[in-house]
Amino acid sequence: MAEIKRILVTGGAGFLGSHICERLVQDGHDVICLDNFFTSQKSNVAHLLGLSNFELIRHDVTLPIFLEVDEIYHMACPAAPGHYQFNPIKTIKTSVMGSINLLGMAKRCGAKILLASTSEIYGDPEVHPQPESYRGNVNPIGPRACYDEGKRAAETLFMDYHRMNRVNIRIVRIFNTYGPRMHPYDGRVVSNFIRQALTGNDITIFGDGQQTRAFCYRDDLVEGIIRMMNGADQFIGPVNIGNPGEFSIRELAELVIELTGAKAKLIERPLPADDPTRRRPDIRLAKQELDWQPTISLREGLVKTIEWFKSVDLSHYRPPTPNYV
Repeated sequence: MAEIKRILVTGGAGFLGSHICERLVQDGHDVICLDNFFTSQKSNVAHLLGLSNFELIRHDVTLPIFLEVDEIYHMACPAAPGHYQFNPIKTIKTSVMGSINLLGMAKRCGAKILLASTSEIYGDPEVHPQPESYRGNVNPIGPRACYDEGKRAAETLFMDYHRMNRVNIRIVRIFNTYGPRMHPYDGRVVSNFIRQALTGNDITIFGDGQQTRAFCYRDDLVEGIIRMMNGADQFIGPVNIGNPGEFSIRELAELVIELTGAKAKLIERPLPADDPTRRRPDIRLAKQELDWQPTISLREGLVKTIEWFKSVDLSHYRPPTPNYV
């Protein structure tokens, strides 16, 4: 029988965090889900609440908490621009103070800790696709800096705790991810397009829609994250986890219209400040070190995601902030 571990998942009621909790609970571990429910939903983990190996704590990671754990998945932080720009000071506090609090816990407990970093640390990249060695092109005083620089600072903290205190760390850089349990009002393109198409609205694209993104289905991403946590101690990252398939925003919108059967038109709006023009992961390191690569195509993943959106009552969700399309 595999060892049963006590595992903390911060942001555990969020889109990705809830799927990680679910996977770890199914594997028999004792899971603590910690969340302040700013952009997450209790309904994401409601089906786990009756299980003896699952516990839910409402708490904000910017405040200290004392728990005894073997592993920590640090997933907490609003990740959609509309949400992280709503309270930018709180966003950077979540990345910096939250990381300090959790790294202190990991140091005290001798726990392994994984940081959910982001492709946003590459900014508007001048290197394409982006390898982990690329140091990025980030505007430190722009409207996205609270998230971009917050995650860059979090990576710095993780590396310094590792070098100075020998904390057992992992760093994953997550590229655009989508799938069931995305917040319908998170303001990201996949959820925006599907929600707009299913409610009979036109689809809003920013700029001319020629900017590109790489979209990874949630099952592939969760598998990559868990492989990273369970991998060899000598490989701490950072490692890119994402799908290298590159699509323009206009292509994504047209595919959503096709799959939903919507009659929507595309409405162009001005491009937000510092919005990256191209984004695609170089995943050679993940293939080499984790034997991981995505297996689910964008079309297949969108079909599953659209079915989930059709199955939920959008009136049960409220926009966490006024900043959504």
